[in-house]
Amino acid sequence: MKRFFLLILTIWRQQMKLYLLAGLAGAVIGVFVLAPSYDYISARESSSDPLSSVQFMLNQVGDMLTGKISHGNLMLLAFYAEIGALIGLLSLAFYTLIHNRVVHIDYLKAELDKDLPSIIRQGEGPYLEFKSSLRWDMAESRINRSLEGVILKTLAGFLNSHVGGTLLIGVADNGEIIGLEKDFQTLKKPDQDGFEQAVMTAISANLGADLCSFVHVLFHVIDDRHVCRLIVSPANRPVFIDLGNSQKFYVRTGGATRDLNIKEALDFIAGRWKRGK
Repeated sequence: MKRFFLLILTIWRQQMKLYLLAGLAGAVIGVFVLAPSYDYISARESSSDPLSSVQFMLNQVGDMLTGKISHGNLMLLAFYAEIGALIGLLSLAFYTLIHNRVVHIDYLKAELDKDLPSIIRQGEGPYLEFKSSLRWDMAESRINRSLEGVILKTLAGFLNSHVGGTLLIGVADNGEIIGLEKDFQTLKKPDQDGFEQAVMTAISANLGADLCSFVHVLFHVIDDRHVCRLIVSPANRPVFIDLGNSQKFYVRTGGATRDLNIKEALDFIAGRWKRGK
């Protein structure tokens, strides 16, 4: 638990620095742009001479820079600073939302342009992994719930990566199409909908319900065998797996998924989610 709280504290500090800078920038804009602009408009309304209005605005800016401000004007500047800071924070939040959406959509478009056979021919790598099943143990011919944990570790590794990845379920390590028929038989609803529901339930329960939107489920049929294709986008926060009394943090390294120790995780998170990315 101590490791978990240290990681959360690191992320919180990074986010606070980012929003503090946005707030300060907005406050400066409020004081040196919004306030003089309002004074300029007021001066224009009371005077028909544009030059005198401009001179009035410049005098106001000069007074602020030299500290020659009355108490009343100081309170007014504080108000504009608050308005500017609020605008800065809202602008940052809006930009982050739009940026993440655009990156998310571009990634999905690129993945959807690929057909399944060409993906399988690539073989496993940093952004692609094959799993034979979700819960059916091929070797022992029985349901093995621990296999879901292996799937979740891979998904967590892709979610924590900078670019995401693709997980194919129903494909052996050598690229052979195994199919999902055995997995379907373990479900209350033995079809694609039931399988997708099982995957999303596992993600929600073990990784976080908010992460379901970062995992997109597609199904393909090759030689009458079903294959599930999970397109995983990079998550907007660090993803942990709760394993009993410990929190594990997984990343992709080469063609494998491994958990990081506390120092490695702190360094990775500092680089992965800096500047709100």
